[in-house]
Amino acid sequence: MTVPTETPNPLLTPSELPYQLPPFAEITVAHYRPALEQGMAEQRAEVAAITADPEPAGFDNTLEALERSGTLLRRATAVFSNHVSSDGDESLRALSEELQPLLSEHQDAIMLDRALFARVDAVHAELDELDLTEEQRELVRRWHRDMTEAGAALDEDAQQRLREINSRLAVLSSRFQQRVVAAMKDGAVPVTDEAELDGLDEGARTTAARAAEAAGHPGGWLITCTNYTNHPWLARLHSRPLRQRLFEAQTGRGGPGPHDTEPLVLELVRLRAERAALLGFPDHASVVTAAGTARTPQAVRDRFDPMARAVAANVAAEKQALQEEVERHCTETETEPFALRPWDWAYYTERLRQRRYALDLDGLRPWFEAERVLTEGVFAAATLVYGLTFTERTDLRGYRDDVRVFEVHDSDGSGLGLYLLDLHTRDTKNGGAWMNSLVLQNRLHDERPVVVNNLNVSPPAPGQPTLLTLSEVTTLFHEFGHALHALLSDVTYPRFSGTRVPRDFVEFPSQVNEMWIQHPDVLARYARHVETGEPLPAEQLARLGEAATFNQGFLTAENLASALLDQEWHALPAGTEITSVDAFEAEALARIELDEECVPPRYHSRYFAHVFANSYDARYYSYLWSEVLDADTVAWFDEHGGLSRENGDHFRRELLSRGSSRDPMDSYRAFRGRDPEQGPLLARRGLA
Repeated sequence: MTVPTETPNPLLTPSELPYQLPPFAEITVAHYRPALEQGMAEQRAEVAAITADPEPAGFDNTLEALERSGTLLRRATAVFSNHVSSDGDESLRALSEELQPLLSEHQDAIMLDRALFARVDAVHAELDELDLTEEQRELVRRWHRDMTEAGAALDEDAQQRLREINSRLAVLSSRFQQRVVAAMKDGAVPVTDEAELDGLDEGARTTAARAAEAAGHPGGWLITCTNYTNHPWLARLHSRPLRQRLFEAQTGRGGPGPHDTEPLVLELVRLRAERAALLGFPDHASVVTAAGTARTPQAVRDRFDPMARAVAANVAAEKQALQEEVERHCTETETEPFALRPWDWAYYTERLRQRRYALDLDGLRPWFEAERVLTEGVFAAATLVYGLTFTERTDLRGYRDDVRVFEVHDSDGSGLGLYLLDLHTRDTKNGGAWMNSLVLQNRLHDERPVVVNNLNVSPPAPGQPTLLTLSEVTTLFHEFGHALHALLSDVTYPRFSGTRVPRDFVEFPSQVNEMWIQHPDVLARYARHVETGEPLPAEQLARLGEAATFNQGFLTAENLASALLDQEWHALPAGTEITSVDAFEAEALARIELDEECVPPRYHSRYFAHVFANSYDARYYSYLWSEVLDADTVAWFDEHGGLSRENGDHFRRELLSRGSSRDPMDSYRAFRGRDPEQGPLLARRGLA
């Protein structure tokens, strides 16, 4: 695909817009391939110049030169990858599948370059004698470690096989993501009788009607699949047959048929194990954890295997309570009792929650109007804690007309960066929620951050406000925590910027930001009724507190099951033959004692895009691992007076601003004064 000569490629030169915001109005799909190809060529030439330098290897002519390389490629890749994940139609995703092997090969060409590694190794050997800052020392250590673990020291035959594996893994991961997205679209559940939708409010019904019309079925309704196993509407639908259809559609994704992911999963796992063996590791999980804060798979299992047993006991007690709720409901409605099934759990959980605490979570939505949650909740908390202010820039365009752009100012009024919000779901967007960096903060190139938050909130009916569930409020605060990590970064080198930290640390700052959701000073500002402006009633707030550990067995189990299932897949040594994804998963869940049918993993293997497409392979434990740090941090804030600029500035100075310019656990200790303790997490989840 070529670009007409009369159309300059806007990706080839730095943007002249504020903060180098990409000129989205000028960028077309046709610009990506030539920009990426030129970016790769330029970086290879830059690396060749480093290795050809006749001067002895030093920090400036080797490590800093490496950090300066690849500017065009970094710029083009950031825009391209964001486009694919946020608004990728079939042609764009096909282009991504074509380019991923080329990008993988390019990465290998650098990381496996023996001449380059020799120079890095020489600087690393003299590190103690060099007059460098601590961040510069960390840069030397990081490049040396990453190149070693990539295989730079291997012989030519082993490196060639690594290149082949890495290229194939890039193809498989891209293909897995495409099949998952297609399966979500094709798995949508049609409804022709509106009576089946009893329990859904008008907004949800309108969303389903619009989905049906968009799919070419006007006059009906279509319930689209969500990223994770349990669809949120399972808690609201009174029709048990429809709940079953919806649950089976959710869990059937990636099964036999046109979007079958089983062969992709099996090949991904096999190749990752082979790659680990080439690098001298017993399994892929060992490769991954060595570069994280956990260090070893055993450390992960030591922390979470005992928790799994405690969670299983909580789940059993919750299941018994829900079975009693089923029988109570059947008695009230004079219907035949039945055994609780997985599509019943969320529905009867909400019935029990309402009866026990008089708390209807879905009924809270009118108090969570999206615009107010954003400006008076998410933004206001960042103002109170960090002194940041936000101004919408309607003169700047996002990559779609409905993507909003905000300028972020620091407490002294100086410009800090840009924040983009892409709130609503669509067929071309990946499932789930995430943060992307379009520009990384770094002093080397004098660049300030530009970040995007993506969510998948159902759009409202025309002219109506977007109302969020409490879960969606949590997601918005969480993803904004990632954005803060990038926006508040203050490092010299791009490699260390913001969220470019180990996967088992990256979720920690985002989880910390969730603490402000129910803080009285924040909640009072944003939790106001969309029609009356009245604050959330005090009794509702009290009930939220009382119900804090309600259903935590289920919520912990579904996450922990996914985390340990991921570990089981990636603990397989090279040469292990697995022929059935479903059989392996069932055996693994039984081994970790989380095989309760009514509490499936948050992601079954066949649609577990985190680990088979999105770089969380052997890293999904990171969410719970980070939550240990998060809960311990919340305890620190409580011990030091809670919400205050002084506390926020301390957290920003010692942790958020540092990225990975020093060992993240050293940053944690500098902030907390000690290593993290697990007690606050166990108490939070009712497992103490």
